[in-house]
Amino acid sequence: MRLEVSSSAKFIVKNVPKPKNEVEVFDDIKQRFLSFKKRVYMEKLEHYRRLAEVQVPKFMVIACADSRVCPSNILGFQPGEAFMIRNVANLVPPLENGPSETNAALEFAVNTLEVENILVIGHSRCGGIETLMSMQDELNSSFIHKWITKAKFAKFKTKSVAQSHSFDEQCRHCEKSVNRSLLNLLTYPWIEDRVKNNLLSIHGGYYNFLNCTFEKWILDVNIDCNTDGAKYLFKDHEIWS
Repeated sequence: MRLEVSSSAKFIVKNVPKPKNEVEVFDDIKQRFLSFKKRVYMEKLEHYRRLAEVQVPKFMVIACADSRVCPSNILGFQPGEAFMIRNVANLVPPLENGPSETNAALEFAVNTLEVENILVIGHSRCGGIETLMSMQDELNSSFIHKWITKAKFAKFKTKSVAQSHSFDEQCRHCEKSVNRSLLNLLTYPWIEDRVKNNLLSIHGGYYNFLNCTFEKWILDVNIDCNTDGAKYLFKDHEIWS
């Protein structure tokens, strides 16, 4: 069978035997899907039909692409509850860095879906952060290095306050630098306006999958705060354990 995509590109699709391990992997996924359809989708058919018409999530979640830290599994988000973006090291670049998949998703979630909460989640043993902390040459042309350098402020701050610590301890410290991403959110005027008008809340989180704990806090916009010239505070820090 020949599939024509454009005048200059053609794909030939052939039915060929699949390797045994590939068959087994996707047979397992197929059974999970059929189980989901039978035990979840069909039992909540009206709910899923409503979701097919419109989505009204209350949360925008920005998490790492790491396969071990799926927010829906950890926090129990159900379909329709959270609009999610996952990237390497759960970064939110500032407005001046230009367009990216992350801020495009933010724009849609905040301006179109009008989510009420943005939650940025860091996590333990983050490979992206380990790459950032070990990176020597910021001119490296790889996609990963170009993306990770967006968090270089967090690296510099970690190096200044934890310079006597081991490399592993520095990585763990930098993993918790979620607050830089929270502040970067406020570089987008349409996010800052909604936060100041109490239409949107910004939250930070940190998931430690080594002991299954979750830390949670809130960015508090306080324009009248003059302590060290600060305009923003972090409050209501909790540890769920």
